[in-house]
Amino acid sequence: MKSFRILVVDDDPDIRETMTTLLTMNGYTVTAVADGPSLISEVKKERYHMVITDLMLPQMSGIDIIKNVKEIDPDVQCIVITGYAAVTTAVEAMKAGAFDYLMKPFNSAEVLMLIKRALEFQTLQVENQQLKRNLEGRYRFGNLIGKSQGIQKVFSLIEKVAETDSTILILGESGTGKELVARTLHYNSPRRNKPLVPINCGAIPENLLESELFGHEKGAFTGAGSTRIGRFELADGGTVFLDEIGEMSPALQVKLLRVLQQREFERLGGTKTIKVDVRIITATNIDLEKAVQIGKFREDLYYRLNVIPIGIPPLRERVEDMPLLIEHFLNHFNRSKKKSIKGFTPEAMNLLLIYRWPGNIRELENLIERLVILKGEGIITLEDIPNKLMAPRGRDGVAYLVIPENGINLKDAVEEFENNLIVQALQKAQGVKNRAAQLLSLNRTTLVEKLKKKKIDYHINA
Repeated sequence: MKSFRILVVDDDPDIRETMTTLLTMNGYTVTAVADGPSLISEVKKERYHMVITDLMLPQMSGIDIIKNVKEIDPDVQCIVITGYAAVTTAVEAMKAGAFDYLMKPFNSAEVLMLIKRALEFQTLQVENQQLKRNLEGRYRFGNLIGKSQGIQKVFSLIEKVAETDSTILILGESGTGKELVARTLHYNSPRRNKPLVPINCGAIPENLLESELFGHEKGAFTGAGSTRIGRFELADGGTVFLDEIGEMSPALQVKLLRVLQQREFERLGGTKTIKVDVRIITATNIDLEKAVQIGKFREDLYYRLNVIPIGIPPLRERVEDMPLLIEHFLNHFNRSKKKSIKGFTPEAMNLLLIYRWPGNIRELENLIERLVILKGEGIITLEDIPNKLMAPRGRDGVAYLVIPENGINLKDAVEEFENNLIVQALQKAQGVKNRAAQLLSLNRTTLVEKLKKKKIDYHINA
């Protein structure tokens, strides 16, 4: 059981002795002093959970003691002891930060019950603060992992726009981490203490999506047996994240446009206009400009949403981030699954680096989880890698691509493959260009020229 430390101050030695005996017998660690200055000295030296002070003391009043204690440590709970004639002053002490007060004469049960309530309240406060820190910490910039130029650009944009209320459009393929970016924006914004309400527009049938977004009144449609509050009302003061916005029907696009313009709407089947204060962040994996051109997405809504676009690069364009991401997921799943995978053999790691990752980070995360569970301990080898990652190889052992049914862009494929090989060489050479050039059978000058032309800014241990 946790031992709470309590500091008692009273100029009456009998009360000090009585309180010390009572609290010690009930499992508390107690220190007793006779005056305010001694108490302040103790609070500066040691960490206490509670201070119990008489209201009327020489040198410093109980109110002054509370104010000084709260300045030193705002988390300390304070209880004041007062006589019948000083109830008004006791209330003033509570306004200064005291949790509650005890009126003389008091009995042991009263004292213990009040201390128990105050410490329970303190514990709850600490737990809530820790939960909030954990929640915010989960979505801070450190959890968006990567050092590549593309992801660093994303970091820079988040840093610039998180504190604003501007509407954000997050663009990227499925699995690139669009929701993580949305959450990072919210939890680094002034709205962080209000709700973040996500909704996947592509996962809810069209006839139910309007009700999900805006709510409905009782009897609005068959099965609407009671009034329901929509996501926009739930998010009032916070953020609404509309994922896969490109899947929204034209009729709902009109209603969303009104919310963006006027921050108001009516529930389905209702007539009362409801005003909300929300920030809107949207995301899509389709080309909205093309959708506008072919008439599947409203042009006016597109421009309302596209105030600040944030494009997330696919994993195949972030090869230099792969070792960091793999290490992150490996550590995470080792902890959560209670396993002890030490890492990957060079051959297995190279295979992960040259794979195209059509499912992006989500696919990588799922693979690492699978490997950790199935392998359990030791080092991941080529034999542990699923067959679908095993690209055919040429006579030099270098993987080559198989042309898919719908064809391939040769120029882009060659460019990407060359970039991957250069980055791998730099990784193996720990950033030393001479060694990397040797691994590629190139002159150092040729490699440097390629790095400049391709704008590959690769740094390791530097």
